[in-house]
Amino acid sequence: MMRKQGGIEPLVFHTLNTLFMIILVIVTLYPFLNTIVVSFNAGNDTIRGGLYLWPRQFTLQNYKAVFASGTIYDAFMISVARTVLSTILNIFLTTMLAYAISRREYIFRKPITAIFVLTMYFNAGLIPNYFLMKDLHLLNNFLVYVLPSMISAFNLIVIRTYIGTISESLVESARIDGAGDFKIFWRLIFPLCKPVLATIALFVAVGAWNSWFDAFIYTSSRQELSTLQYELMKLLSSSMNANSNPAVANGVGMEHMTQVTPISIRAAITIVASVPILLVYPFMQKYFVVGLNVGSVKE
Repeated sequence: MMRKQGGIEPLVFHTLNTLFMIILVIVTLYPFLNTIVVSFNAGNDTIRGGLYLWPRQFTLQNYKAVFASGTIYDAFMISVARTVLSTILNIFLTTMLAYAISRREYIFRKPITAIFVLTMYFNAGLIPNYFLMKDLHLLNNFLVYVLPSMISAFNLIVIRTYIGTISESLVESARIDGAGDFKIFWRLIFPLCKPVLATIALFVAVGAWNSWFDAFIYTSSRQELSTLQYELMKLLSSSMNANSNPAVANGVGMEHMTQVTPISIRAAITIVASVPILLVYPFMQKYFVVGLNVGSVKE
């Protein structure tokens, strides 16, 4: 019987499954690895093509071209500040509102939910939003990066649904012990929502980090408020719009002057923009696989 259960079929299945996963990993990682190779390869040589897993002409000129402007460092700090503040405020305020509308005794929970859901389907548009920011005196103001993103309708629905899966016995026990609504939220609901909050935090952080259009619309006249993505976008646009010379000089000294192409600049920009998020992701990954109702009682 043991031999029949451990026959050749499981071996074939696990072998094919392993091969399939290896191929999937290679297919998934290759575009990113190729981007790294292009970013470290000489721009003129990149035009020839044929780059795969190792640069033919190794160079740091692409990254020197990216960091040649002194404004890139200030823009990096602005992006970090907006990403951290936007993530913290969005998670805290959205979770607090989600807890409020998840309570059955709250009579306005359905109208408030309907209003937020409505904003997911209808948007006033760019021009009304611009005049709204102007009337709120948020133009050329750092708060324009933070205040409009404090509440997310989609994240609100996701967190409210997650809170609905938490056992009501926990809330009732806390009320019997004399805990108020805020204490229940902060000491009970918020810790139990760590898995969904980690996922939402990653989405919010990536969105804030990658955003550049709001800097172009609302703060373009103040260089000190420019974000990293906006500066990288301007660098890429200048390299692509250089009609008289398709290559852009890196500006690091005539004795080391080489040419960088829009393709090589784009690869370097992609790596520079993605590395911070890649460094944060491993610390949040452990929460993604945590089950529902962590620490709750069993009914």
